[in-house]
Amino acid sequence: MDAAQVGVTAGGAATIGLILWFFFGPRTAAAAHEGTAGVQEVEVRVRGGYTPDRIEVRRGRPVRLSFVRDESSPCTEQVVLGDFGIVRTLPQGVRVDVEFTPEAAGEYPFHCAMNMARGTLVVRA
Repeated sequence: MDAAQVGVTAGGAATIGLILWFFFGPRTAAAAHEGTAGVQEVEVRVRGGYTPDRIEVRRGRPVRLSFVRDESSPCTEQVVLGDFGIVRTLPQGVRVDVEFTPEAAGEYPFHCAMNMARGTLVVRA
């Protein structure tokens, strides 16, 4: 193997490692802050995914997730919280509040309509 082949192979391996880290690496959870009337609030930015993509809330208290879509990709036009029966359209640049009260502790996925952008709502007891 000559130097060019070694360089290309090393570059490919590094790229694969970065892609795996990006999609499957550790996620840090954002805890909801308590706003007015005891509502747990989190702002979620939508741009190629959700930021934050892991949200911690407490069971039995109202939750308000405020989605703001900063992109025009048709993939993220909707957010789906299937376990709560919620589907909302997210117009570009418009804040869309999703309100509900989780009654059971656990981890609940949310995703775009195409199931490519994903996040997790962690409900603590």
